[in-house]
Amino acid sequence: MKTVLVTGGAGFIGGNFVLRLGRDATLTINLDALTYAGNLDTLSSIKDSSFHTFINGSITDAKLLTRILTEHRPSAIVNFAAESHVDRSIDSPEAFIQTNVLGTFQLLEETRKYWRSLPEAEKKAFRFLHVSTDEVYGSLGPTGKFTETTPYQPNSPYSASKAGSDHLVRAYFHTYGLPVLTTNCSNNYGPFQFPEKLIPLMIMNALKGKPLPIYGTGTNVRDWLFVEDHCRAIERVLEAGTPGEVYNVGGNNEKTNLEVVHTLCDLLDELRPKGDGQSYRDLITYVTDRPGHDMRYAIDATKIKNTLGWEPQETFETGLRKTVQWYLDNDTWCQRVMDGSYRGERLGSAD
Repeated sequence: MKTVLVTGGAGFIGGNFVLRLGRDATLTINLDALTYAGNLDTLSSIKDSSFHTFINGSITDAKLLTRILTEHRPSAIVNFAAESHVDRSIDSPEAFIQTNVLGTFQLLEETRKYWRSLPEAEKKAFRFLHVSTDEVYGSLGPTGKFTETTPYQPNSPYSASKAGSDHLVRAYFHTYGLPVLTTNCSNNYGPFQFPEKLIPLMIMNALKGKPLPIYGTGTNVRDWLFVEDHCRAIERVLEAGTPGEVYNVGGNNEKTNLEVVHTLCDLLDELRPKGDGQSYRDLITYVTDRPGHDMRYAIDATKIKNTLGWEPQETFETGLRKTVQWYLDNDTWCQRVMDGSYRGERLGSAD
């Protein structure tokens, strides 16, 4: 049976991907350092599954990686492990370099040694899939979209660290022949997302009657991708992608931040109306913009559609409705992740 090593599999996207593998009865080795954004509650439905093994550890730990690879002999590795929040990278960039750059290097190096030791048939079938972001491309003007050949121009410590990891992955293919795949995705949203990100933060603040802070004028544009659609794309690239290739994964849903929050407020007005009859939109406030805030991201996902047959199934409206309903139905999960060091405060002011 196929065995997949998933790094960062207790995080938001990684956790959703692990749950998807669980539904397919794939043997999954889940390595996660359980930083603030890693949450085993996300995996509670498969905690007793014989198809899922959780290991608490970091991709910076070479000895641990060697032991895992030797003992479990995966036929594929999917690397989600990363520090991922731009605002945190502004406040504390070192952690992003340690995990995203040095950690990815360590994972690649131990994987290279393991891959070289495999019998020829297993070696040929092996894949290393690196999950990255559209933020490595920088900021777009009012028109155009990122393609797989767009030059890298990262503007935050986070995106710079992910760009560095992408380049390492590419180098290990061209230098050593390691069969790697890279996906660069647009903004994800959906169940199990840590509430420092825009959509879950707005939902949780709104339900508590707290202000809904929007950076600048709210006109920054992002392409929104429902996490289940993203997981399907990763699965498809893993099974049919060409080694050495990059695949951009987008949701075809460009929205300004203000549009996102307005839509979210309207859904909450419908699904969980306030007792005073007022709209959640009344809670919207505007705060000083994030330093170096990229104006617009947009993904051209033509390549993955034409070569692998993938395209998103959710519109922004259907995906956001599912997301809001999930948070309304899972208050216990929400409260537990807010019991730690993060309380919804402003991060990344660069003061």
